Amino acid sequence: MIRSYTYEKFVEMVKKFHGYAAPGVIIGGFMVDLAYRSLSEEGLFDALCETPKCLPDAVQILTPCTIGNGWLTVVNVGRFALTLYDKRTGEGVRVFVDPQRLENWPEIKAWFLKLTPKGEQDEKRLQEEIEKAQGSIMSIRRVKVARRILKKSPRGGFAICPRCGEAYPAADGPVCLGCADDSLYEPGPHEVGVEH
Repeated sequence: MIRSYTYEKFVEMVKKFHGYAAPGVIIGGFMVDLAYRSLSEEGLFDALCETPKCLPDAVQILTPCTIGNGWLTVVNVGRFALTLYDKRTGEGVRVFVDPQRLENWPEIKAWFLKLTPKGEQDEKRLQEEIEKAQGSIMSIRRVKVARRILKKSPRGGFAICPRCGEAYPAADGPVCLGCADDSLYEPGPHEVGVEH
């Protein structure tokens, strides 16, 4: 079981949410399940993902934590790890895929460490290994999340950007971050007016 779902039901949920049965999301489901089982009690927790790849989707499928409601924070430090923690104290559990535990799972190891190009991976065998390995490829430890992650910024007031004319958080400065950075879109002839 992954939380209250059978493995097969969870894979179907992953396909609907993510677009296909991504190995990273399925492994993420086992990680979320292990984290919940390691917490002292059921409750509402915030989540921290250390990668934007696949893992946040598992969190959003299996918990009430989403990027949109602010209960899921993604900090890209490139590690396949997640933490569920008490939003007041920051105390929680961190679960990660442990490279030391991959030796008995050659297909997972090849996929996880990118030892085999994607086109040469045996997808069926990879999925079989994930289902059999479950939480055995993970390690867990108690942690306390840093204060800067716990601190939620109040939304504050809005201003109208003098460059683009759109609303933005006034605390961001004299112009919106999109205009200050100018790296989101390429300028050029593809710009068209907005139709109403």
